[in-house]
Amino acid sequence: MTADWPVDLRGVTETVVTTLGPNGRWNAAALGVHAPEGDDSGCDGDPVTARTWGRTRTWRNFREEGGGYVQFTRDPVTFAEAALTVREADDPVLDEADAWVRVDASEVDSGEDGDTQWVEWRLEPRESAVERKSVPTINRGFAAVVEATVAASRLDVDAYDTDRLLERLAYFEDVVERCGGERERLGFDVVRAQVDAEW
Repeated sequence: MTADWPVDLRGVTETVVTTLGPNGRWNAAALGVHAPEGDDSGCDGDPVTARTWGRTRTWRNFREEGGGYVQFTRDPVTFAEAALTVREADDPVLDEADAWVRVDASEVDSGEDGDTQWVEWRLEPRESAVERKSVPTINRGFAAVVEATVAASRLDVDAYDTDRLLERLAYFEDVVERCGGERERLGFDVVRAQVDAEW
């Protein structure tokens, strides 16, 4: 049985994925979902893909369980926790999800970038739902939280310059303070708590 993606995809869409771990709980992690080239919806037959970097819980659970739940959320705290902490839940669909899709994940490619292993996964939608609809808004604070999680996750990777990443974190913090609301500030608090460095 196949299903449609519950949202239109373009470029790389930042999501939260939950995958079932060996402890019977659902691990939440950030996952960039790549739309097929030349198709922003993911519906013309070409696969939607995603990459895992390193031997993460998502990599292990995709390999052992064969899939998970890709979720679309506008909540910066949920995204920051998924990106930088170990967040587990009893249920696969998070309360903060605006829409979700259950996917089968199959490995289509793998390699190394520096010392980091990566695996590319084909994501086949099997079941999906829209939990709530909203009028889209642009919040630079939310975008800054997302970008801060990327910078923070690269701090211990030799291929990236630490000083430059810390400068970026300082910039993103300023954007959150000027443009974000309470949830964006709480999301950045999660980032700050996970970084063992001053900027």
